[in-house]
Parts: sequence; structure tokens; C-alpha cells
Amino acid sequence: MRKAVDAADVCIVGSGAGGGMAAYVLTRAGLRVTLLEAGVPWDNTSDSAMLTWPYESPRRGASTRQRPFGEWDACVGGWDLEGEPYTVAAGDKFRWWRARMVGGRTNHWGRISLRFGPRDFKPRSNDGLGDDWPISYDDVRPYYDRVDQLVGIFGSKEGLPNAPDGLFLPPPRPRCYELLIQQAARRLDVTCIASRLSILTRPLPGRAACHYCGQCYRGCRTNSNFSSTNVLVAPALQTGRLTLLTHAMAREITLDRRGTGRVSGVTYVDTTDGSEHHVEARVVVLAASACESARLLLNSKSSLFPSGLANSSGVVGRYLTDTTGTDVSGFIPKLMDHVPHNHDGVGGAHIYMPWWLDNRKLDFPRGYHIEVWGGPDMPEYGFMGGIHRYPPGGGYGRRLKQDYRRYYGAYVGFSGRGEMIPNDQSYCEIDPSVVDRWGIPVLRFHWKWTDHEYLQVKHMQETFRALVHEMGGEVFSPMPGPEDGYGIATGGSIIHELGGVRMGDDPRRSVLNRYSQAHDVKNLFVADGGPFVSQADKNPTWTILALSWRTSDYIADQLKKRAL
Repeated sequence: MRKAVDAADVCIVGSGAGGGMAAYVLTRAGLRVTLLEAGVPWDNTSDSAMLTWPYESPRRGASTRQRPFGEWDACVGGWDLEGEPYTVAAGDKFRWWRARMVGGRTNHWGRISLRFGPRDFKPRSNDGLGDDWPISYDDVRPYYDRVDQLVGIFGSKEGLPNAPDGLFLPPPRPRCYELLIQQAARRLDVTCIASRLSILTRPLPGRAACHYCGQCYRGCRTNSNFSSTNVLVAPALQTGRLTLLTHAMAREITLDRRGTGRVSGVTYVDTTDGSEHHVEARVVVLAASACESARLLLNSKSSLFPSGLANSSGVVGRYLTDTTGTDVSGFIPKLMDHVPHNHDGVGGAHIYMPWWLDNRKLDFPRGYHIEVWGGPDMPEYGFMGGIHRYPPGGGYGRRLKQDYRRYYGAYVGFSGRGEMIPNDQSYCEIDPSVVDRWGIPVLRFHWKWTDHEYLQVKHMQETFRALVHEMGGEVFSPMPGPEDGYGIATGGSIIHELGGVRMGDDPRRSVLNRYSQAHDVKNLFVADGGPFVSQADKNPTWTILALSWRTSDYIADQLKKRAL
């Protein structure tokens, strides 16, 4: 049996970006915190596969069920977890990624660390679609600054109105293929600037600068990049005020038996033996991911909340979004037969393209940014797949080996990451008949892209192909048409799902207030992607971190005043 846990000031569910930041801030405020993590322990300094050669594995780095992005990927989890199903409504398509380890998805992400801009917090005021946030960029800006300083981020100051500058470390110089992309982008009037990644190019206390091994996705042993695991959770543990429980799957948020309408803690299942336990707390913070937090609320039913905890509005689970996305790669003859040289850099691109156009002149609202990839990465499973399509078209033996050497790194790729506008037909609910291995009812997803998203992705495809052409290259895949959604990625596959527990000033149309505090339950908060009102064309992690810090400051202040 698991050892009994003392009552906490705050119980946090989930140890990713939001949960890790909440643990960091609240323990430093002097509060006793219990952190529940459904997955396994993890420590970058000992568990990372950094600097391990692909040939040291019988799979050569190929994917596995628990690591769909390759067996060296740091994130334990995936879209298909044994014993943890989810369902999708008939005719719809959606994929739901779950991480099952300390630090959650922050162990595996691309460290693309973009602030939402002023227009992103007030989208309806800008074009009449979706809803405005109850807060503005100016409300979040001080917390973005704090995150920049604590975590570390490189970039360049550009003065772009809706891609705000941060407190940047110096960016690394572009690689060879990135210089060619920059030149092509300039000729096509596409803005192309230094990437903004949470990877250290200068040391911070206790963390070395990046040594350019390019393996950030494996988990960084020197903690030169950001993960909640070692940058937030580990320092919180060092305070002596954090109790971390792994293999702890939250089942239900419990109510005070005195009928006050306040929460009293969290019931969880020990996944090692199936036993059930309860953590008492003065405050509960959900940071289990947008959909998992919605699931917890919907499963926490009572006579006071028959439709789910804090769901008097009926909005829990509604208005889910994911980043839109599509990809194009191209063969670039100029990159053939290159002079061997050092291509080292961070584990990600050194350049990216923020949204550069005026939607009023286009046939779709909102924008996207462009991520780039290519170059001679470390060869592993699947290396140079499709070489038969390159001229002269395949071969074997000595000639094939020579072709591999000639074509190695002679390609580039572009990935669009854009904004989805929330709609009524994209949501999650509790499946009435399916449960997971612990008997907890699972989520059923409904999903719909609209013409807003399809036309945006069509523009991505056209732009990427124009960039390849401008570089003198060739795209081997045909342009996808409307019957294929112009190549739009399946909902959930970009792993940026947001909303479902949205904030707002009107309790009839939102679940949380501007501090991510439940309208219905004053000692319940959400600190992951659930409170988001809009998606924006930026990766959400930096905003999750900033909002969690802001919410945690509010919790600490309210507890000090005995207002919770």
C-alpha cells in the first residue's frame, strides 16, 4: 500500500508545463504542495539517451508504441496507450496524445517558445470571429518576462506587432540550408527571422549552455533546454515543501462533505496495484492537459454538480481547438555534393517564419507560422527514405551508396502551424459505455475543421511549394486538393489541443474567471491549456507557463488573505 500523504495546501494534478510551474511558484511561496503524476518518474540527468548512437539500438531509433517519435524520444506516451482508450464520434477523426511521465509533454516538445500577441488575446475584436479573452497581452506580459528569465530563451528583437519580442539570449547562426531558405524567403517577401527556442545559448545558474549535440528531443542531461521535469519540478522538490506522487491517476475531484460547494481534494488510483487513495487539500489545481482536465471535471459529478464539477455553464469540454498543420518537403540540387562541414546546432531549426500577411486581403481569417527542417541530421531508421525518387532514380550496391553520399542533406522541409477558430462541433464528452483499465469513464471526441482552416492550409501548401521552387528545387508529392482537405493534419496530431475549460467574464459562457479560477468553485483552478479562449498561430507552451505563474501568484495571495 502507498504511504499515507499529509493534507496539502494545494494539490496539483499533472506535472507538465502548467503543473510544474504551479509547483515551482507555490512551493517558493511557502505552501505545502502535493503533485500527482499519472506516469513514471524521469530525470534528464540519468534517464536521457543523449549521445547514444542510433546503431546501438536494434531498431536504429525507430518508433515504438510508447515512443511514436522514435525510441530515443524522451516522452513516454503516445496516441495509443494500452488500457487507456478514448473514442471518436462516427464519421469524425481525432487523435489524442497523452504523456505518462514526470514533466509530461515538455520532455518531448520542440522548445518553440512564442508569446501570444495583442491581437491573439482579442481576436473577436479584430475580425468578429470566436471570442475575446477576458485578459489582454499587457496582463500576461510581466509573466512572459519572468518565464523568459527563469527558463531561458534565444531569439532576435524584430519589433513585429503581433509576434512580441522577449528577453532573449543570443540566437545561433543559421545553418547552410537555412541560409538558402532565408534567401528564398526574402525574394518572396516572406518574413524569416531567428527562431525563438527555450534552449540556452548562455549558461544560467545550475544549467550549462547548449553544446549543440542537436538531440533536445531525447531529454537534455545538462538541462540546457527546458523541461518541466528538471527546470521546475526538481527545484520545487529541493524546497522540501513538494510531495511528488508518480503512478497516480486522478479519478475524481471530491467535494467538501459539509455542503459548502468547495473541493476537498483528489481521489486517485495507484496504477502499480490499482488501489485507491485520496489527497486532502485546501486548493486543487488541474494541470493534466486540456482534455484530461475536462475529463476529470465531467467525471466529478454530484448532487450539486450533476453535469460535472464547475459545469453549470455546460461549457466544460466545449470549444476544443488544435493547431492546423501540413508539411511539404523538397529536393534541392544546390545542396548536393556539399563540402563536408560542421552542421551542428540546437535540436531544432535556427530560423522560422512568423505570420507576415494581412488576412483582410486573403480568403481565410487568422494566420500561421512556418517551421523549417532539413540538412544532414544523424542517420537513423528511415534515413533518406524515398531516395528512389531522386534523379537518376534508384540503384543498388556501390552506386546506391554513392547516391546516398551525394544526396545526403539535399532536401528541406516546411511545416505550417496555424490558428483554428473554435466551433460548436469540436468538443469532448464522456463516453456512456467505455471505461479505462481502472474503471474511469473515457472521453469521446467530436471534431470538425471548417473552410477557415482548409483554406489556410491550402495557402500553406502553395507557399511551401513556392519556396522550394524559389530555391531551384522540386517537390515530389502532388498538390493535395479539396477532397483531401488540402493535406490538413488530423485534429489532435499536432498535439496542441486547447480549450475545453475556457476562461471568461460571463459564468454562463465560461468555466473559469480571468485568474483561471472556477466560477462555481472558488478553490478550484486550471493551469494547463484548458483555459485558452483562442488557439493563435503560436505554440502554446510559453503562454501555459505564463498563465500558470499568474494563477499561482493569485492562489498564494488569496491563501495568505484566507480568501480561499
